[in-house]
Amino acid sequence: MITFTICLLALIAGYFIYGRLVERVFGPDDRKTPALTHADGVDYIPLPTWKIFMIQFLNIAGLGPIFGAIMGAKFGTASYLWIVLGSIFAGATHDYFAGMLSLRNGGESLPEIVGRFLGMTTKQVMRGFTVVLMILVGAVFVAGPAGLLAKLTPDSLDTTFWIIVVFIYYILATLLPVDKIIGKIYPLFAAALLFMAVGILVMLYVHHPVIPELWDGLQNTNPEAAVLPIFPIMFVSIACGAISGFHATQSPLMARCMTSERHGRPVFYGAMITEGIVALIWAAAATYFYREHGMEENNASVIVDAITKDWLGAVGGVLAILGVIAAPITSGDTAFRSARLIVADFLKLEQKSMRRRLYICVPMFIVAIGLLLYSLRDKDGFDMIWRYFAWANQTLSVFTLWAITVYLARARKWYGLTLVPALFMTAVCSTYICIAPEGLGLSHWVSYVTGGLCTLIGAVWFIVWKKGIGYSYKK
Repeated sequence: MITFTICLLALIAGYFIYGRLVERVFGPDDRKTPALTHADGVDYIPLPTWKIFMIQFLNIAGLGPIFGAIMGAKFGTASYLWIVLGSIFAGATHDYFAGMLSLRNGGESLPEIVGRFLGMTTKQVMRGFTVVLMILVGAVFVAGPAGLLAKLTPDSLDTTFWIIVVFIYYILATLLPVDKIIGKIYPLFAAALLFMAVGILVMLYVHHPVIPELWDGLQNTNPEAAVLPIFPIMFVSIACGAISGFHATQSPLMARCMTSERHGRPVFYGAMITEGIVALIWAAAATYFYREHGMEENNASVIVDAITKDWLGAVGGVLAILGVIAAPITSGDTAFRSARLIVADFLKLEQKSMRRRLYICVPMFIVAIGLLLYSLRDKDGFDMIWRYFAWANQTLSVFTLWAITVYLARARKWYGLTLVPALFMTAVCSTYICIAPEGLGLSHWVSYVTGGLCTLIGAVWFIVWKKGIGYSYKK
């Protein structure tokens, strides 16, 4: 528990120390925000800062920091280090700059921001790639909470019933103004999620389980270590608990509701650090579970159910599971909403009228229903969709980090803040697609060489670009 405590304190300190540094590098000021200059009563609506933080936190805290952390815990103590270092130096920095660049550029969606700094071709690719990822998120984050709800209700209310209920909610949350559903019920969802996190945290110290410490070594404890090496598999498995490209698609939603740039650090950087704390708590709890019950269990929802009921009792377990259910639901609805706004930005289609919103949403929901039917028909369908989502999610963070790095270099700001994470995540994602069973399935040696070459190309490209173009852009 000493390592866990140090990691927990490091995350908190990271917000106050490194988060402040990141904020100074960007330099927020008192200019008017899009919520005030583009108010439309649907997406651009001024909201209180505390509510924006709650919404941002719930938007980004899907299954990743819970299920991803549980799966990542199989790799041993290295998972704690990645959650802490990834959250502070990569994830929270990534989220802050993505949100602030949207805030400073009229509430632009992520593809527009990436295209602004990486060019029109990249913008077009990112438009399609991001919308597909959002639909994947929506599909993935229906099945998970529906399965957990089915466990809490009578047998007649099975998983299929709850999938229909959750999907109907997604439709309403996507189409209605942001303050009608999302702005009203998210504080309740946040209360359940925070109860879950605090409850498990307290029980960790009450039970004080014996879990590995840093000085025990960083060896890979995964039963399938031979085919699932820590690098890069663990860095993709944990995903949202350390860095996530999905977060950058959600930040513009809140950038359109903020009334001051100075609220960026608590909203964007703070929400990611909070998510890192949730991931760390579940990684520690899962480590305890694996030590007590072995590594055979692969269903994260079973582990969540067992831990919460064992530590918090029947009532507390139900409340905790409701928090786990709230997390993916509140990411799924805003994923669809984000997809709508990305398409609307691309087509220059105003979103004040319900009819124009339906033009975009109907085809999107049809595709999502198809993915859901596939995941229900095939016993491995959900796992396959999840793995592709995880890789696409991290790949999106690579594009975002490179766009931010270009912005910082052009603005004569300290671009090393995001250059190092951009290079690292380039290595992770390029190696993963080569080595993973659902990817190319190449040998470890070939995968590592390929990942290294991709990273080297990225570094050389940036050096050549920087020398050739210089600092021609200031913001």
